[in-house]
Amino acid sequence: MLHYIDTRQGTNSKYTYSNGNTLPYTNVPFGMNHYVLQTQAEGSWFFNPNDRVTQGIRLTHQPSPWMGDFAHFLMTPIADDKIKGTPFSCQSSYRPEEAVFKPHYLRFKQQRYNIVTELTPSCYGAALRLTYQSNQQAGFVINAAKKSAFQLDADNRTLRGFVNNYAGAQDENFGIYLVMTFDKPIDLWNTGYYNADKQFVSCKSLEGENQHYVIRFLDAEQSVLNIRLATSFISYAQAELNLQREIGASFDQLKDSAEDQWNHYLSKIQVTHQSEEALRTFYTCLYRMFLFPQKFYELDANGEPVHYDTTSKTVKKGILYTNNGFWDTFRTVYPLYSILAPREYEEMLEGFLNSYRETGFLPKWLSPDERGLMPGTLIDAVVADAAVKGIADKLMPELLEAMLAGATTQSEKNIYGRQGTYDYAKYGYVPSSYHESVNHTLDYAYSDYCISVVADKLGKQELAEQYRRSALNYRHIFDSETGFMRAKDAEGRFREDFNDTSWGLDYAEGSAWQSSFAVYQDVAGLIDAYGSEQRFFDRLTELCNKAPHFDVRGYGFEIHEMSEMAAVDFGQLAISNQPSFHLPYLFSYAGQPASSQVVLKQIITHLFNSGFDGFPGDEDNGSMSGWYIFSSMGFYPVCPGSGEYVLGIPLFDTVRIELPNGSYMSITTDNNNPQSNFVSEVKLDRESYTKLFITHEDIMAGKELSFRLGLAPSYRSYERDELPFSISK
Repeated sequence: MLHYIDTRQGTNSKYTYSNGNTLPYTNVPFGMNHYVLQTQAEGSWFFNPNDRVTQGIRLTHQPSPWMGDFAHFLMTPIADDKIKGTPFSCQSSYRPEEAVFKPHYLRFKQQRYNIVTELTPSCYGAALRLTYQSNQQAGFVINAAKKSAFQLDADNRTLRGFVNNYAGAQDENFGIYLVMTFDKPIDLWNTGYYNADKQFVSCKSLEGENQHYVIRFLDAEQSVLNIRLATSFISYAQAELNLQREIGASFDQLKDSAEDQWNHYLSKIQVTHQSEEALRTFYTCLYRMFLFPQKFYELDANGEPVHYDTTSKTVKKGILYTNNGFWDTFRTVYPLYSILAPREYEEMLEGFLNSYRETGFLPKWLSPDERGLMPGTLIDAVVADAAVKGIADKLMPELLEAMLAGATTQSEKNIYGRQGTYDYAKYGYVPSSYHESVNHTLDYAYSDYCISVVADKLGKQELAEQYRRSALNYRHIFDSETGFMRAKDAEGRFREDFNDTSWGLDYAEGSAWQSSFAVYQDVAGLIDAYGSEQRFFDRLTELCNKAPHFDVRGYGFEIHEMSEMAAVDFGQLAISNQPSFHLPYLFSYAGQPASSQVVLKQIITHLFNSGFDGFPGDEDNGSMSGWYIFSSMGFYPVCPGSGEYVLGIPLFDTVRIELPNGSYMSITTDNNNPQSNFVSEVKLDRESYTKLFITHEDIMAGKELSFRLGLAPSYRSYERDELPFSISK
């Protein structure tokens, strides 16, 4: 499947407009480091696929440009003495159309130096193979932002370094240790740095701010230089250990290993389609599902997992993961892991539980530790979805304890847990004095449902019932007159001067249109609040057909999500951002699946592709890729924690999913052509199937799901048990 993938999908983005805001990561699945060709030195947008100049390979830990990078440095092969050490002075033209951007392999040629650079990753390091094709002296430059220290052991051809450029970590001294070995002798006289006067200074060690280190080699002209790299967040000794475990393998052996690791995951779903572009899009999205979260633990000399705890500033035993925002990923990433990678899912939960043990709260946005961004505590959905699917059963008692701590404790540090915890408990909603209060209220109500799921799983019926009741708190902020969720003050009064297209203030990255339907756990109850299925259906139809107008009220300027919604004629749907992911599926809750089907078909076929502009908005940590993966297969987890997937319309002729139990689920689509926008018939295990959802048990049992598509919609009445899950159903 790797031959379909170009990692540059969605990378043609900038601060003001996102076509994905992705980076072309080369790494192994869930690996501790990512490697990216750096084409620009400015800020978080350090790669663009249309640039024809490269400054080298960046070892990066940036999960999103909005989060920034940490523990990063730049590696640049050189072959002349015209440099001054800075990335700009070292940069070279390259031909993007000739470069190779694969998950397991990066290859490019620097035209200035006539050097071909290859990189293949491992979990904790990488191998580089540099082919120098000129007669000028071969060299290699490391640039490090902020604090760094380097020590060269020329006799053993080894460089050791420490880089401290954290972006918001609890420990200001947190950083990454690196060990790098070379298979050519080092020219000490010409190894060193350029001072402020741009004069070269020879040295074997240096320490300071925003520095570079230039290493030059003997006998490397017109030859191949092999470099091995290993890193650690713990110590030099651990970095050495990580290196020694891989030093015996050749470059090609490591490349084969990385390829095997990717194929392990990519081969779990096999799809067929008459269009190769659809296959490229699918598998590149599937690759993006296994980039995050990243391992933040290493194996000690006894093979036991250990990690650096930035809170206590000590090394602790156990698993830890980082670089994940649960507001984004609970919707699609972890539900897909429940099907394809439940063992890894359980290990991640163990890591998140260690975050709770060390901070007192389950994480919200880790990078490298808690950043406290976005509303809600939506890791609760990740836990509940695992619970209902029988994943990590032994961890559930302590995970429930952690969920309850987040629901009932107001931290003195606002990065942890819920905001307005006590006011939410007092009023049943978060008052308008809190920023983005509507989304906080809706997300807390959904988290309360998730707590009830885990409590029910553990036989705590009274607790489950308590939180199932508070899961209906969304009702407190629903305005039946306007049909929107609206902010209320502590006295119960809706905010005045309501404008349904005003973004921000009471809403997170959207307006009332995108935010008012986030009642994943009780869409049927929301329909009842509207007064009828017809009124709910009419509102959804209006959402899709309304012009994509917006008011910048809460921000005071146009944010990129507004621009992305306005750029395409998909009404107020705003599929460019996570709060809208479930909206196309909501027609089915009103017994109108045909409207879901035609909207989904248009989104899937018009707003996604495998190219540089491949996404309709931010592809955050795999979340938007996950939406495409699920939707193109024909089902989607609207309510993680329910164990159900709402049916949509498949893109592919056939889908074959390899299941953890060794069996397979197959999905077939008949009459699959561009003009067929509707599902005319569904069968499950060759029997006519009228429900608008399937269950996780259906998938794990390997049941065959068959669709027949049609040109015209079909309509019928649906019984309550044929509709997807809701508390009020």
